[in-house]
Amino acid sequence: MPKTSLRTHTCNQLTAKDKNKETTLCGWVQNRRDHGGIIFIDLRDRYGLTQIVFDPEFERKTPKLADQLRREDCIQVTGTVKPRKKGMANSNLTTGEIEVFIKKLNIFSKSKTPPFEIEDRITPTEDLRLQYRYLDLRRPIMQKNLKFRQKIMQASRKFMEEQNFMEIQTPMMVKPTPEGARDYIVPSRVNPGKFYALPQSPQLYKQILMISGVDRYFQLPAICMRDEDLRTDRQPEHSQLDFEMSFVDDQDIRDLVEALMKSVVKEVLNKKLDKFPVLTYQEAMDKYGIDKPDLRNPLILVDITDLAIKSNFEVFKTQKTIKALVAPRSIGRKEIDSLIDFAQKLGAKGMAWMRYDGKNLESSIVKFFPESLQKDLIKKLKPEKDSTLFFIADKTNKVNEILAELRIELGKKLDLIKKDDFKFCWVTDYPLFEYNEGESKWDPMHHIFSHPTPETLKHLESAPEKVLGNLFDLVLNGTELGSGSIRISDPKLQQKVFKVINIDEKEAQQKFGFLLKAYDYAGPPHGGMGLGFDRIVTILLGQTDIREVIAFPKNKAAQNPMDNCPTEPSTQQLTDLHIKVDIAKKRGGK
Repeated sequence: MPKTSLRTHTCNQLTAKDKNKETTLCGWVQNRRDHGGIIFIDLRDRYGLTQIVFDPEFERKTPKLADQLRREDCIQVTGTVKPRKKGMANSNLTTGEIEVFIKKLNIFSKSKTPPFEIEDRITPTEDLRLQYRYLDLRRPIMQKNLKFRQKIMQASRKFMEEQNFMEIQTPMMVKPTPEGARDYIVPSRVNPGKFYALPQSPQLYKQILMISGVDRYFQLPAICMRDEDLRTDRQPEHSQLDFEMSFVDDQDIRDLVEALMKSVVKEVLNKKLDKFPVLTYQEAMDKYGIDKPDLRNPLILVDITDLAIKSNFEVFKTQKTIKALVAPRSIGRKEIDSLIDFAQKLGAKGMAWMRYDGKNLESSIVKFFPESLQKDLIKKLKPEKDSTLFFIADKTNKVNEILAELRIELGKKLDLIKKDDFKFCWVTDYPLFEYNEGESKWDPMHHIFSHPTPETLKHLESAPEKVLGNLFDLVLNGTELGSGSIRISDPKLQQKVFKVINIDEKEAQQKFGFLLKAYDYAGPPHGGMGLGFDRIVTILLGQTDIREVIAFPKNKAAQNPMDNCPTEPSTQQLTDLHIKVDIAKKRGGK
């Protein structure tokens, strides 16, 4: 760390090699200890801690000044580096072999008593942390998180630049277009009654960049704004590593992303990743019940419908799909009852179970299965000795939904997941459309610019349910990191897709006319992805909440308790924007 006018070293630089060196340090008072007139202070900056000493035998005046120091006061000190006394070294600190005896103290600013201690061993409530985020960010763990985020950003940018990508900033005020969530809209003062939208993604603009001949674009961070319900891995504004490539197929894109992630993980964690397995959407749903499986969990779903309907168990005989999940140990009845309750809260009508002792199946429902059928069941499920088998019967989607959650729950309860592993996978061949029963129409499953696979394109106008998209999701440890696709670059094909989802030519021109017009001038085949950068950082850091890696996040109500946004605009601001606010009263309100 180069020295500056106000300090010669940071608070993690000094070691025994610096014995008798004069130094000037700046930072915050972590804590203060008075040992009979000799005052010890741990001085903290973003780099670490250094113990400083105010000793009247070393310098008579400074201990009197130091007597007024309290936690979080911001100070500058000048003194001499000395080795700590024998047996007093702190091996947990880089500076643990030394302390600095102070001869000069300058108090930059005094602090009120903080609402919580600035230490990693004490975690304040979420509301308090967000209200006093500037104090929360002083904690060493938060400084570490921000530094880790920067390292991943630098490693990612380095890789993309080496692959000849051009970094281009797309606009933050755009035309409102449907992208799956509600838009945040911005009124225009100079165009009364008209509004911009904040971008849900750079999707249309990066496609236009390909038409512009850019060839390889990326943006980091690409800030995306989506008005949707919040979760631990979702914020109103999030960062993407966004990119687009011309003259490529889906394999080219997946190869690039796999190389990117391997390069980043190697550089920031010094870990080597295995090759990313590829699952089709149907394979993922069949085996894991979900399209973002955590492959650290070895449990899989097995469809036993063909066997179960041959039993005399009436519940199985009347259901469309029956699947089993095999837990690799014997589970007690009390715990089984708890898991049945867990499944019922997810919507299961009930959950059947059996135990396997290595030879025979045991359960109150075994009597409904002839011996030959039991043998077929054992052969298909391949349970280990002392395994417990769980069965759900219902509509296919419901069975998958329940068993997917049960698989996650059993993975945790049975300690089957290695938390420091990183298991990536690709999920491909998603249906291009999904049927909206409520509105009796087809909706795009991802976004409406995704190209159908060549094999299923023939079904586009006659059987939309058979059309697969050239779509691919990247999944890490059960979290979707990003979605990508090969885009439609033929305006005629795009019009056919619009027709399937009931967007007529007039509406298409109104919403996407500028993109369609651009394609009239010969766009190249292209595709790309948007990778959730906050999620990548969070998982590689071993965290579960993206707010831990974002400097100033919103809470679950999409509010920032620190600056109290969102707030009501002033009357003058509304007048300037030609807006009148008329908030509808809540039903039952006053």
